[in-house]
Amino acid sequence: MRSGSLTWFNATALTLGFAFLYVPILILVVFSFNASRAVTVWGGFSTQWYAALLRNQALMDAAWVTVRIALVSATLATVLGTMAAIALTRYGRFRGRGLFTGLVYAPMVMPEVITGLALLLLFVSIGLDRGFWTIMLAHTTFTMCFVTVVVQARLVTVDRSLEEAAADLGATPLRAFLTVTLPLIAPAIVAGFLLAFTLSLDDLVIASFTSGPGATTLPMRIYSQVRLGVTPEINAASTILIGLVTVAVLAAAIVTKRRASGVGG
Repeated sequence: MRSGSLTWFNATALTLGFAFLYVPILILVVFSFNASRAVTVWGGFSTQWYAALLRNQALMDAAWVTVRIALVSATLATVLGTMAAIALTRYGRFRGRGLFTGLVYAPMVMPEVITGLALLLLFVSIGLDRGFWTIMLAHTTFTMCFVTVVVQARLVTVDRSLEEAAADLGATPLRAFLTVTLPLIAPAIVAGFLLAFTLSLDDLVIASFTSGPGATTLPMRIYSQVRLGVTPEINAASTILIGLVTVAVLAAAIVTKRRASGVGG
């Protein structure tokens, strides 16, 4: 038997691992279509809780806040992350590069509790009222590093001779970037945006530290209601959130794979 072949033990361990991760999510999705109000008793198939969710103004307001924060923070994180990736890839060694690299990647490895607490102390010390914009700034800080990683990985594989050829033909550095480099790294930028959007969409810890009156996100609203008991509306809201996150992740993966296939071809 080859060492790389799949044994019964590996197959069993893999199956149990995936079951442990995804069966609870599958159960939640199934019970979001439960006709019974008791979330643990199946009463038949129904979509009534999705209609009830649309009538729940508190959850709908929280969902709208969450989407707006995710869109704004993902856009800013994409712009800043792309600029950071270009600086790390194109400008070689410069004064303070080590410190800059550490600051860019620190949110990726730092526990979210510490990040949220640090940002809370920052906002309090500068007298910035907590609300929509503080959550947006916090999510931008948190997600920018992920965009940087994705875009930097693509920039490393871009043929520099294409940019040099554009410069030889009279293009300025900015024009060479816009006409040559940007189209080549566009799929990575889109993937980074979708990843940042997804991370912002389902964040709870950092948003809890940096939120204020009138800026309650959907994960925060769901968490506060779950403490009083799970309702079918929560299952429906969670299912929609899972669907959005899944679509965003799959879209990012497809964009990256298609671009990689095109480059490989």
